Parts: sequence; C-alpha cells; structure tokens
Amino acid sequence: MTATQRPAPAVPGGRPSDPIRVSFRRYAGVRTRVLEVGEPAQDPELPRRSLRRRAAPARPTAPRLVLLHGYCDSADTWRPALEQLATAGIPAVAVDLPGFGDAQPLRPGPMLPQLDAFTAAVVREQAVLGSVVLAGNSLGGTMSLRAAQNSRLPISGVVSIAAPGFVDSWLIRTVARYPLPLRLYSSLPVPVPGFLVRKVAEQVVPRLLYADSGAADASQVQRFTALFPDYRATKTRLEQARQLVAELADAYRLDSVKVPLLVVACGKDKLVTAASGRQLHTLVPHSRLLVREDWGHCPQLDDPVEIAELLGFFAASAVRTTQARRAAATAPRAVREDTAAG
Repeated sequence: MTATQRPAPAVPGGRPSDPIRVSFRRYAGVRTRVLEVGEPAQDPELPRRSLRRRAAPARPTAPRLVLLHGYCDSADTWRPALEQLATAGIPAVAVDLPGFGDAQPLRPGPMLPQLDAFTAAVVREQAVLGSVVLAGNSLGGTMSLRAAQNSRLPISGVVSIAAPGFVDSWLIRTVARYPLPLRLYSSLPVPVPGFLVRKVAEQVVPRLLYADSGAADASQVQRFTALFPDYRATKTRLEQARQLVAELADAYRLDSVKVPLLVVACGKDKLVTAASGRQLHTLVPHSRLLVREDWGHCPQLDDPVEIAELLGFFAASAVRTTQARRAAATAPRAVREDTAAG
C-alpha cells in the first residue's frame, strides 16, 4: 500500500494544463513513480484514521484502470493513452515497475515474485476507490495475468497485450539461447563506447516497438535509448532479460484466471507474434480475442486513441460482468436465509 506520496518536481516547459498528475509512492517496499488521471488514490495530507473513515461507506464500483508497462519500458509509455482517458473521464494510473523508470531496482533473486508483490499492492490501493481492471503490455501483460491468477486480489478484469511465453518467438529464442553476437558483446575486454551503443539503440528501438518505424515518436525513442547509456548498462539488461525469459517457462496457471480477459494480439509485433495471443485465447476459453494487423509490439504508442477507447469499453463491460457474477453467487444464499427466517 502507499507509504509515501509527494508531487514530483515541476518539469521545465511542462504544460500547466497537463491532466496527468505525477507522484512518488511506495508499494511492497519499493519506491516508484506514478502517473495518474481522474480521482486520486488518497490525499496524503489526511491522517490514516481519516482515510479509513472516508473509505468505510459502501464500496465504490466505477472502473479504475491500472496500466503496466513492458520490459525496459516505463509508465511514460502510457502517457498518450492517459491523456485520452482523462478526456473521457476514466480514472487510471500507470506505474514504473521495480527496476525500470524511476522505480527502485529489483533485489537479487527471482524477478516475477517481486513484481507480483508490487502489482498486488497497487491493485489493493486502487480497489479502495473502485473496481480495478488491469491492463498490461508485454511484461506488463504477464504481470496482469499473474495477478488474475490470484483469487484474493480484487480484480474485475484484465487486458493482456502482447504477453510473452505462449509460443516460441524470436524474442524468446534470441534471449534464451544467448547467441554468439550477444556473447561476444558481453565478453569484450574493451567496453563499446556509449555513443555507439546509443546510436545502435536509436536505429533498433523504433523497428522493434512500432508497427511503422517511420512514425515513431522521437521522445519515446529517446526514452528507450536512455536505458542503454553505456556498455555496462546494456550488459546488465541482457543478463536480466535472460533471467526473466527463464522464469517465463513457469509463469502461468491460466486455469486460475476466472475474471473477464481481453487478449490483444498485434500483427506487426516483431517481438511477440500474434500467434502467442491466439494461443493465450485458446488456453482461457472465456477470454475475448482482438487481433489488430496494423499494430506493433506497443500499440499504446501506435494508436493511443483506439487503445484508450478499447480499455474504457472493456473496463466498463468487465465490471458489469464481474458484479453480475458476484450477485448470482450470493443470491442462493440470501434466498436460503430468507426462507429460513420465514
């Protein structure tokens, strides 16, 4: 849950009308940055007792979106979609996952359990104000699915966009087998100059993340390339990616996913093929599948307007479905109690 929350310093040249609020909070012991639109999760100026009294009335049910990013990404990937959601009046938060963006680093050891604990803390915080729908891209899609496997979490629905690990893909093969070029790069006695690393990243990133590299947003590309400032940082990211791919082999228990699930597969995804999304849809029979042939690995960058509309419509539908299921599950018990009382 939130231990601290303070406004981020103003960005020079920032727009005063920007609907996105930026704060720093702590989830599962990890301090991180949060981008938020709509009603804030809590007022940091109020004492905890006041917060408990304020949260005591009937549980709210309006959908709240929690947006999770992918590997080597940050909450900023959701900025264009958050602006659209703000215009539509849909509350949402995007967070930097541990180890990325402005979040504190991951601790040594398995990565997915740490990310699970972090995600669960975000969900529980947001659930105080409304019904939570999780949406995640790539690694964020994996974390959303894993959260849905936990029946104790108050989740009303999940959107999984390009989650890896369901079919063999170029991404899995390249990282898991650690091919010769990557081995040579990591073992070079003389580090590759930082400017050369960044130059290569500037050419590669748009081709991997966008459906059309020519339409890539320069600021988004610069944000990604900043993750690879030099030889040492790049080597660390490669080793971390290898560990994550190994953990993906046992990441899912999909028979535990009972909430509404929307699977988004992208036809121009060069990292996780659309076949992976189709396989996930097959493994979760009650899920819905959307295949967009014109989207790349990060459709929130390709088409934030449509992604925001999709998330808004699905969130409203998922909350209605989940509420109806819960009502149906409790109705027989109420009938029995009424009968016994009569």
